[in-house]
Amino acid sequence: MDHTLLAVLALIAFALIFDYINGFHDAANSIATVVSTRVLSPGKAVVWAAFFNFVAAFGFGTAVAQTVGSGMVDLSVVTLSVIFAGLTGAIVWDLVTWYYGLPTSSSHALFGGYAGAAVAKAGFIAIIPSGWTRTLIFIVLAPMVGMIVGLLLMTMSQWVLRNQTPRRVDGFFRKMQLFSAAAFSLMHGANDAQKTMGIIAGALFTGGFLQREADGALPIPFWVVLLAHVAIGLGTLSGGWRIIKTMGTKITKLQPIGGFAAETGAALAIYMATSVGVGISTTHTITGAIVGVGSSRRLSAVRWGVAQQIVWAWILTIPASAIIGALTYEIFRFLFGAE
Repeated sequence: MDHTLLAVLALIAFALIFDYINGFHDAANSIATVVSTRVLSPGKAVVWAAFFNFVAAFGFGTAVAQTVGSGMVDLSVVTLSVIFAGLTGAIVWDLVTWYYGLPTSSSHALFGGYAGAAVAKAGFIAIIPSGWTRTLIFIVLAPMVGMIVGLLLMTMSQWVLRNQTPRRVDGFFRKMQLFSAAAFSLMHGANDAQKTMGIIAGALFTGGFLQREADGALPIPFWVVLLAHVAIGLGTLSGGWRIIKTMGTKITKLQPIGGFAAETGAALAIYMATSVGVGISTTHTITGAIVGVGSSRRLSAVRWGVAQQIVWAWILTIPASAIIGALTYEIFRFLFGAE
């Protein structure tokens, strides 16, 4: 078998490992609220979330995948070693933050690792500024949208149902939270799985197995779409329980009405980004929504010390994964003379 083909297949497998870890690391995004409100047991919750992670393969296009595949790093400087080093940076950072129970962004870890490896090879000329502008804007915008929508939905729901008994409200939103958890899991799969698709498309292009379309975009084969969604779904099914505890109980105390508001607000924000081809942090978005829900009661209902730790982890994610990606590439170049 051709050595290039073997290298590309190995890289696709490595990208799917990242996708699995992405689902494992970000399982908390999809199920923390529905578990903490006891609407679903942890086992049922991960099956529910994983199913909708996979179903997202059939309805949300590949705009985010094309942005990641060809819109953030100049493909003329990308080699298989660069892609491998970038994935390594993302995987290492994901595992470190999972160990400490920090809900950081797997997406930003991937962007940082990929960019760090590319810069190590060719310098900052490898970065496509236009592709990064929207991503950096949404680092701030996504959690803000999630927070505002979560806060508004929580406030409106409480006002509309102000004359209902707490038991009746709780019973109603226990049912509604099944739908909001499904909506969030659907959008989590739709946005996050596409980042791995973009990396796989980049590997296929670098190996000479995929050609650009007339407009310069990379086509995403449907078998790549299916593989990415299967991998992220299996990762979600495994569940990253350390982060679930942080998301579901440490930021603020949630009731079913709050879980519904947070999941719905975050799902709307992610849909908005996915529709315009921006790869955002689903973690940042749902965390912002949870903070918004907590703030609707009173500001002291949010454990701001925990929130501060999470924000610092967010700030460090791109530079830390970029450094790991760059170092991995340099080690490869030193040991194997990799391009």
